[in-house]
Amino acid sequence: MTDNRKKTKSGGIPGTRRIPWQLIGAVTVVLGLVAVIAYNTVPRALEQAEAQRYAPSSDNPDPSTDIAGVVEAEYPAGNHVQAPQQVAYDKTPPFGGAHDQYWATCTGVVYPEPIRSENAVHSLEHGAVWLTYNPDRISSDDIGALAAKVDGEPYSLMSPYPDLDTTISLQSWGRQLKLDDARDERIGQFITALRQNPNTHPEAGASCSTLRGGFDPDNPPPFAPPASGPDSVPVAEAPAEPQGRPTAVPPGDGNG
Repeated sequence: MTDNRKKTKSGGIPGTRRIPWQLIGAVTVVLGLVAVIAYNTVPRALEQAEAQRYAPSSDNPDPSTDIAGVVEAEYPAGNHVQAPQQVAYDKTPPFGGAHDQYWATCTGVVYPEPIRSENAVHSLEHGAVWLTYNPDRISSDDIGALAAKVDGEPYSLMSPYPDLDTTISLQSWGRQLKLDDARDERIGQFITALRQNPNTHPEAGASCSTLRGGFDPDNPPPFAPPASGPDSVPVAEAPAEPQGRPTAVPPGDGNG
């Protein structure tokens, strides 16, 4: 007698197939990684693309004029002081005027401690952008987000600035932008518009590298509160001799 019953696999259910859970799990992990990468890179790419709209050109030599909130001031260049002299800056943080004979190393250095303003202003004269922040008003995550825009980038430097009246402040020679959001798109716009923009700073082509015998990025001169009083040097001029006439240009300093 013929047995018409359906043959089944041992211990199985007739007509069923084993679900490839391992394959499904692997695919899920891969899709998750792709989503994470896209989440982190796509916004950054879009931000960079948007910032490039602010690159200087012959038709638009100073794109910072199109960035909301940028403050502009005119300062004479090449006026030097010698440490420990201080300059009576008219802006906080300063973004132009008399400055130390040695510039702060601005080769994409993220300084963990506040630095001397007189050195940083000389960096601005060379075309650098100085990104500062109030350490009491910002999270460690936001500090990391800002550092990512500066670390290793030429003609850039970043440092905390005590008692800053906003969370963040960006400085270029004669230009400043104050903000409260570390993810504000204007940060990238400001950097793109003004970093090494030969139309807005006095010393195009001047160095940002460490000058031996000058500013030591591993042991920078300490920060000092903004100066005032008769012993400070006016922002728009250098002192007369013997207090410190503008010094000879250090080697590699471009035009001063």
